[in-house]
Amino acid sequence: MAKTDTQFLYFTYYPKDVYPDVAMALYFLATIVLIVQIIRQKAQLWLYILPVTAFAEGLGYVFRLLCVRNTTFTLYVLMTLFLLLPPNAMALANYKTVGKIMAQSLARPRWFFLRPKFVNWFYFASDILSIALQGTGGGMMTSYKRRDAGKKIVLLGLIVQLFFFACFLATTFYVGSKQAYVVGTGTRSAKRKVLFTIVATTVLLYLRSIYRIVEFADGYGGKIYSAEWAFYAFDTIVILLAFIVYIAVPLGPHFVRGKAVLNEEASPLSTHIEPKD
Repeated sequence: MAKTDTQFLYFTYYPKDVYPDVAMALYFLATIVLIVQIIRQKAQLWLYILPVTAFAEGLGYVFRLLCVRNTTFTLYVLMTLFLLLPPNAMALANYKTVGKIMAQSLARPRWFFLRPKFVNWFYFASDILSIALQGTGGGMMTSYKRRDAGKKIVLLGLIVQLFFFACFLATTFYVGSKQAYVVGTGTRSAKRKVLFTIVATTVLLYLRSIYRIVEFADGYGGKIYSAEWAFYAFDTIVILLAFIVYIAVPLGPHFVRGKAVLNEEASPLSTHIEPKD
């Protein structure tokens, strides 16, 4: 089978090889910048989730570039999985951030679903579930016979992800509305910056998930699936913008190793909160 025929069989269009080069370079650059920031800020180690995610995205475009130049089944599978799954880890970083704020503050709501331990495990489990569904479905879609079943599983994973994103945004706005929850030294400015980063990146991930849902619902060979510009506009650029937000308004300075959140505004005598045990 000719190279061009193989390309069209997998992509349903003839992809350009210049775009993966640019995307790969930008994501690897974001990886380096994030690592340097975390080291200089002496940020907590869990924030390395972000550069690892950026690196995984960069690898996705390495596989896309290789697949464009020499389209094979193996390269197509690797490209699909590395471009589909890494953004889930970005969501995990956001979940961890809000969980840290809640755990290190004096306030603890009476409602169990707003308590730090539940928030940490609930959203962590949701992320693992979403990754498992999307990974399984993405792998199945590389087989012609299982493509339809794989598409449905990926769609289910993306819809589950959107639901948990909505729940997480509600939790984040709750944390933002309560003075008992503080960040770093307890200044309002620090809290606004952290919440801006969390909300902005979560909204971008939400938009990317909506695009992916439309893409998979449209089906193999559909107008959205076959539009290369749509992939770069609503996946590549959207996720890159999220990394730019993380770099421009970093989380690291507010989560320094060895320093806990100093809650100066919370009062254990408040009627709407309980002090930690």
